[in-house]
This record gives sequence, C-alpha cells and structure tokens, in this order.
Amino acid sequence: MDYFEHKSLRAALDWQIEAGVLDTIGEEPVDRYAVPAAPAQPKRAAVAGAAPAQSAAPAWADPVAEAQRMAAAAQDLAGLQAAMAAFDHCDLKRGARNLVFSDGVPGARVMIVGEAPGRDEDRQGKPFVGRAGQFLDRMLAAIGLSRDSSVYITNVLPWRPPQNRDPLPAEIAMMRPFVARHVALAQPEFLVLMGNISCDAGLGKRGITRLRGSWAEAYDTPALPMFHPAYLLRQPHLKREAWADLLSLKARLG
Repeated sequence: MDYFEHKSLRAALDWQIEAGVLDTIGEEPVDRYAVPAAPAQPKRAAVAGAAPAQSAAPAWADPVAEAQRMAAAAQDLAGLQAAMAAFDHCDLKRGARNLVFSDGVPGARVMIVGEAPGRDEDRQGKPFVGRAGQFLDRMLAAIGLSRDSSVYITNVLPWRPPQNRDPLPAEIAMMRPFVARHVALAQPEFLVLMGNISCDAGLGKRGITRLRGSWAEAYDTPALPMFHPAYLLRQPHLKREAWADLLSLKARLG
C-alpha cells in the first residue's frame, strides 16, 4: 500500500466517524426490515370437553403510553434518568454511545431545552458541549447567566440521531413525556426552547423564524422560542434577533 492510498483510506475512515458510523459491515447482508418468523408451536392433543385455547396477547406496546407510564413513575431527576435509560422503544438508543441527560444546575430559574445530541455530546454524555455549546455559553454570559450557576440544560432526545439527522415525528412523540416530566421535576421559572424540534415537542409547532421572540407556554411553564446556536453559527446575520431574545429573557428574570 503506497502513501497516497493509505492517506485516502484514512480520510474515508475519518469521514465515516464524523458522520456517526459506529458499526463495521459484516460479510453477509442483513435485512433489518424483515419480520422474523414465528417459532413453530408444538401441537397439543385435543381433549374431549376442553375449552378452546385462547390466543396469547400480542407482544406489542404503545411506545408513547409506555413512556408516559415510566416518566410519571419517576419521583426525582435520578429516577427519571434511570427510566429513560431503561426505555427500549427508541432505536436511537442502540446506536448511541451515551444517554445525554442534562447539564447545569437542577432547580435553576432558567431551563434550556435543545433538540438532540451531536457527536461531542454523544461522546461526553452532556448536552451542548461542542462548538454550538461553546457559543451558547457565550450567549448566556452576555446576560449574566451560566450553566455552572444559573441555568439547567437538556434536550428533547437523549440519544444522537445517526449522521445528526432531524429526529423523526415518532421519536419526538415517544420522548415528549420524558421532557414534560423533566420540566416538572426541575421546576424552572422560564423555559428556552432552542430550535424547531424543541418547539415541536413543547408547543406542537414548527417555524422557528416565526415563533422566536414571542413568549408562549410549554409544559405549563412560560417559554421563549429561540434560534438554536448551531443555526446561528451557520446564519450569523440572525445574531441580532438572538440578542433581542436574550434581552427579553433577561427582562423576565428581572
């Protein structure tokens, strides 16, 4: 193998890691959409006068109903984190390195709800620790806030979607009960909904350009939709609107 071939292969590998590829490909293709065949049931001899056999209940559960049950049973934040770790209906869990639960100060007056973890968050198990998170810290510092003393942070999804794609509607729906319970247990005075996914989960609406800057109510708490820091890094001309939203939050805090 010459130098240039090795360099090309290394670049391809780095690209796949950056995209979130975690598993190698086996020698045989796997059809992950195939329905597994049901195991054959042994036949039983008919008994005269016996009642007809009852069919077993299907091994299926409503993910949203299960999430509601598990979230409601959590009595504190540690219990909620354990419940989310035990929730097995979201396929994102199988491809993630870590469950990203929260960061900051539980019980802070301000709680930020982001969208989903990225690569850095998945590695460290904390929300908003990558480039967007560093920008978020500077945004908060501009109005005298900090995750170390006065802000609590979480995401709608605790697991990283592959290749940082947008969460699917079904994924948002099954995680929404956990977010609602998270807010109820953290008891913030104000919420900041960062990005379309957070607004979808909290307000049932999308269109962050239209929603931002106007106070609403999410999870029975006053909520301010804002541009996501990652979006602001891609669209720096919108930082003026983000600054106006920060000043609105500062005014509410008094």
